[in-house]
Order: sequence, then structure tokens, then C-alpha cells
Amino acid sequence: MSEFTNKRSHRIQLLNRYMIGIMEGDKGAKLVQELGMQADDFIPTDVLSMFNLVFNETSELEEIKKASNKLFNILYETLKAYPAIEAPESSFIDYLMQDNKAIQQRLQDIKPFIKRINKTSGEEGREGLLKGFEDLEKATWHYTVKENILFPVLESHWTEHECLKLMWSFHDDIRRNLKKMTSALQSEVIDLEEFNSLTGALFFNISTIIFREERVLFPIMMETIPEAVHEQMQLELEEMKLPMVEVKSQPRTPCQGSLNAKNHTIVFPTGEISLEQAELIFNHLPIDITFVDENETVKYFSTPDHRIFPRTAAIIGRKVQNCHPPESVGVVNQIVESFKKGEKEVASFWLHLGPKYVLIQYFAVRDKEKKFRGVLEASQEITEIQKIKGERKLLDW
Repeated sequence: MSEFTNKRSHRIQLLNRYMIGIMEGDKGAKLVQELGMQADDFIPTDVLSMFNLVFNETSELEEIKKASNKLFNILYETLKAYPAIEAPESSFIDYLMQDNKAIQQRLQDIKPFIKRINKTSGEEGREGLLKGFEDLEKATWHYTVKENILFPVLESHWTEHECLKLMWSFHDDIRRNLKKMTSALQSEVIDLEEFNSLTGALFFNISTIIFREERVLFPIMMETIPEAVHEQMQLELEEMKLPMVEVKSQPRTPCQGSLNAKNHTIVFPTGEISLEQAELIFNHLPIDITFVDENETVKYFSTPDHRIFPRTAAIIGRKVQNCHPPESVGVVNQIVESFKKGEKEVASFWLHLGPKYVLIQYFAVRDKEKKFRGVLEASQEITEIQKIKGERKLLDW
């Protein structure tokens, strides 16, 4: 056992030294030779552990992403040949793989239009491309599902999960480039140089994410994540759905809250309500709310019929920093710290999400002694509110 552990440690160190060498400007072929790397020596868990070492040495996401692309090119055939446990039919992983297959088909469908638009200098193929890339933009819901269901589970079950930061950053690259592509194709004149650059980046990154899901994450999940957790993820998936495949619902018993108190009621200074009433009230507020406690851990979120931002039960117990893209974690930390120090009470932001205009506010939650007890996030769709003019009194209804 110790010999196996030592060999594994050596493999991980080799991968780490390769990554660091690439980021320092060394040539890949030279590093492979100097390190004596044999591609077929490595397995998916080696890659997982390696990323933790890399993130301990640097937080430069863009550099890590570039180096990882070179590494996966070397390990491609080895990881592809790894004897992974097959995911059960209609399971969480199986559905994600079906979704990936549909996304790959969309990429293939787009290729003839790409050739046509280049051959005709932008005169033909625009309509087909616009439809194809709009479909792919909808398909990025696949990444939202991963970020809200898969990532929290891996964080809670794996001690090494820094690779998720990298994957999330790739997700956001794809989202940004798809928006740029839609804008480019809707412009009066198509800049073919920009178009081809965006096309190359999108095809590469989408294919890269699919490979890393199916050849690293999923095989390790099948070996390490308990069956009951896979089943819970499947239940979460039934609520969130997937963009390219139909997720079939299984019979389930609704979860009921419980309180070991007389009549199952909550008594406040201003009144008394049942647990059911409390849940109904939270879910009928004209805002989405999420509560993070003083330890920066997600404890609760409301579930109205139409949430602005998706949430699943998988985020409960998750650190709030892990619920945001790595690029925005610094701002999240600043907000929380300013609340803890008593410097700020509210942080407000507003943005356009398609046709919606959304107000997002973070409130410092304090007890009667003004002690910091957490953060309340409230998100509200304010498009119609902005249109309000004059007065409309109760008797005018």
C-alpha cells in the first residue's frame, strides 16, 4: 500500500511540475522529456490532486487554464482509455452525458454554416449560424446545473476540489463568447477574423469541458460518491431540468418541515404562525431570498414559483464564496467583511438579464445587541416597478 501511495504521490508531483513549468514559460515537449513523463502512467484522481497543488502555488486562473489545456492534450488518450464505471441509465451522470452528446451534435450541425460564411465572405450562412449559436447559448444551462447541483456535492465529499474553480471559469468564458458571437452575427457587417477567433474558442472550450466532465469528474464520482447522494442529485435535476434532453421525474415524497414544539408553531413577539404558513410566506414574497449565517455558510433560500437565480438544496451548508464564480469571490469577501466590521449595512447592484431588470441587495443581519448574525440576499425583478407613475390607491383597485 505504501509503495502504491508513493508512486501516486510521484505521479501527482510530475503533473504539478509540468503545469508550473508551462506557466513559467518552458516548452511542453522539453518538460515531458526532462520529467520522464509517461502519459499512460496517470489516472483521473492524479489530475484532481494535481490541481490542488497548483492552486496552492498560484491563483492565476488564466495561466492555469492555458497550462491545463496543454496537459490534457498529453493525457487525452490515457484518460479516454481509463476503465470508468458506467453510470446507471437515467441517473444524474447519465443525463448529463446525454446532454453533452446533444451539445456535441449542435456543434457538428453548425460546421457547414461556418464553412459557407467563410467561403462567401459573410454573405451566406448567417441565419443558420445565428440559430445554432442561440441554441448553444440556451445549452449553457447545463453549466448552471453543474454549478448548483454537482459542485456543492463534490465540495462536501472531496477534500480536493480546486479544479472546480477552473471549470467554472471555463463555463463563464463560454457564456461570454456566445453572447459576443450572437452580437457579431447580428451586426451589419461580419468581421470574419473576429468570427473565426470566437468560433475556435467556443468549439475548443465546449469540447474541453465535456472531456473533463466525462473523463475526470464522472469516473471519480462513480468511484467515490455514495449511491444515495447520486439519487439526491437526480431529484434536484428533476427540478432544474437540462437544456437538451428531457429529464423524467420519479415518484417522490415531498419533504416536510418539522419542529418539536406545541402545535408545530413559531411564536414571534408580533404573532404566531405554523411552519406551513412560514414557508408559504417566504415563498410568496415578491423577492428571492437567501440567508447566509455568521460563519459564511448558506443556511436557507426561498423557493417561489419563478426564481430569478436558480438554487437547489445542494447549496445548504456550502460556503458562500463557493457559490460565486472565482473572479467575483474577492468582492463577496469585501461585502461580508464590511458587514462584520459594521462599516456597511447594505450593498446594492442592478443589471439586465435578458428582458428582466434585476435589483440584487445584500443586507447585514444583526441581533438585538447589533451583533452580526449573517447576510440576507434579496433579488427582485423591477422592470414593471420602474414603469409606475402617479398614484393608484386601494380604492382605485
